[in-house]
Amino acid sequence: MILRKSCPTQITPYVTYGLITANVLAFLYEASLPPQALNEFFHLAAVIPQELTLSFSGISVNQAVPKWATLITAQFLHGGFLHLGGNMLFLWVFGNNIEEKLGRAKYLLFYLSCGVLASLAQWFFAQDSTIPSLGASGAIAGVMGAYILRFPQVEILGVVPLGFFFPSFRVPAYFFLGFWFIQQAFYGIASLEAPTNIGMESGGIAYWAHAAGFVFGAVLGPLLGLFSDKSHEESLSG
Repeated sequence: MILRKSCPTQITPYVTYGLITANVLAFLYEASLPPQALNEFFHLAAVIPQELTLSFSGISVNQAVPKWATLITAQFLHGGFLHLGGNMLFLWVFGNNIEEKLGRAKYLLFYLSCGVLASLAQWFFAQDSTIPSLGASGAIAGVMGAYILRFPQVEILGVVPLGFFFPSFRVPAYFFLGFWFIQQAFYGIASLEAPTNIGMESGGIAYWAHAAGFVFGAVLGPLLGLFSDKSHEESLSG
């Protein structure tokens, strides 16, 4: 479990705070729904690969929310408290530094774009699935992909729960995030061979979305000014 990293910011990361707040509020709304209504809500606002495939083919699925829009709305939905908590912890730890470097407007565009592209990557490998795909994981993976490029040597502090013991560890960001990416890519490849056991097809973890989001973040971050001092100055003045 990751706890924090040794790289403070000089700004108040309002966009990161806003994204966390939006995710929490969306989850509270989900929690207020009875099971049948929650299922209907997920089918309305989450990505349903089969319906997205039909939409891309020009076939209407007669829903209030256009299927392309679910690529964004799904980023604010979660399947449970642990799903939400884990995602928001990673966003809290890594998001502020990337927001500072990109500037608030570019950071929001970057975050949402990574989420959309990650969902499309997962859809590509499961185009006929009827299981809702949701969560901020793809977008946050994009933040992590940018982080490993911009802050590879930042020290990550975490703990390993072992019963009543919680030994801590400190590793550089490139090791922690690099290991995470390799793990997601490995499971993504494995899901091609056993789609009913791993990945979106089982309603579990969308490994392709994670791996793809990480790669897209590493590509989009520099394009949007991740290494530019100007973007840092805009963040401070914004």
